[in-house]
Amino acid sequence: MNLSELRPAEGSRQSNWRRGRGHGSGNGKTAGRGHKGQGARSGSGGKTGFEGGQMPLYRRLPKRGFKCRNSKEIIVINVDSLNVFDNDSIVDIDALKAVGLISNPKDGVKILGVGELDKKLTIKVHQFSKTAVEKIEAAGGKAEVI
Repeated sequence: MNLSELRPAEGSRQSNWRRGRGHGSGNGKTAGRGHKGQGARSGSGGKTGFEGGQMPLYRRLPKRGFKCRNSKEIIVINVDSLNVFDNDSIVDIDALKAVGLISNPKDGVKILGVGELDKKLTIKVHQFSKTAVEKIEAAGGKAEVI
């Protein structure tokens, strides 16, 4: 087989519909555009969303909400969720993924101070709340911002 012998599969390609090639083609004269009217003219196609003068759908529907482009999506984890780790272990993003507490860190991970911490851990994440830092240090651990 040569590169010059390659052909598309049978029936996979259709020949182009050649418009305006005489009345014998079944598509001559007006070439499928009909008689007169906006669609018969060259340059017709119109503006996207134009409905013949009727108020377009995108203007009839109410606009709601606002999405800030600069907002960050921070994943939050409570202090009591960290009790799954062993004593004296280092908890970072990879460790949190391995345990299944997070799947995608997005723009950062923050530890909140909900619940109690029973283990002494060294935690390395992007943010901590004040109560989380207090509880981590009370348990004998360290809170390090990365």
